[in-house]
Amino acid sequence: METVSLTSIIGMCFTLLISFGLPIGLLLYAMNKLKAKMISFWIGAATFVVFALVLEQLLHIGMINQFGEALTGNILIKAIYGGLAAGIFEEVGRFISMKLFMKRLLNKENAFMYGVGHGGIEAMIIVGLTTVSNLISAYMINTGLMEKSLELFDSDIKQQTIDQLSLLWTTSPVDFYMAGVERVVAITLHLSLSYIVYRAVKDGKIQLLFLSIALHAFADFVTVLVAGYAPIIVVEIILIVIVSIIAVFVYKRFSAEQTIAVGE
Repeated sequence: METVSLTSIIGMCFTLLISFGLPIGLLLYAMNKLKAKMISFWIGAATFVVFALVLEQLLHIGMINQFGEALTGNILIKAIYGGLAAGIFEEVGRFISMKLFMKRLLNKENAFMYGVGHGGIEAMIIVGLTTVSNLISAYMINTGLMEKSLELFDSDIKQQTIDQLSLLWTTSPVDFYMAGVERVVAITLHLSLSYIVYRAVKDGKIQLLFLSIALHAFADFVTVLVAGYAPIIVVEIILIVIVSIIAVFVYKRFSAEQTIAVGE
């Protein structure tokens, strides 16, 4: 069993800091600077869990059972399907939650806070917890504790575990850093889409909901498609460009909108 490089471990620490530190920092900013309500954060977090981690995953299970390799074996179909599924479930969920649970909270500050909750909980659960597990495993590997613990299992289980753990020392250190960069991009996108959907609810413009679905689906489509042919750093550069354009567009409108006081 090889050891995990220091560069990879530092990359994991960087991603861990982003996954938990960025959402917490944005949460404090929204509370203290924007005077947004904490409940908006929890509505955003709960919406992501219900619509993305439960309902969307149930769809994936059904679709894979039905179509199998025809769906997962073709990267173009996989990218189209994955992008549309994520866009529809998350953006419709965003729209429903804002319309039903944020009637008395609908202003731009609480839309921002909602985005922090939606994107923040995604970062913590999907990337943050995985990174914690990777860091613990890396520590055990480098100190020899992992090899000692595997001696308790038979050779087949031991080899299977080593094969799984080998990703920690065979994966390029750059990829561990890129996971953190990807979270910055993803959270920025969630903040932008939350504002667009907020305007869809506030102004009664359903076309803005369709716009948010299209933007979300396109970002995910590009991620899956480009990742099939190019290194992760190329994927992130492309996403940074796409999301930056969306974010600048949204920021201008966010800044131009006057704050409207709302009650709890």
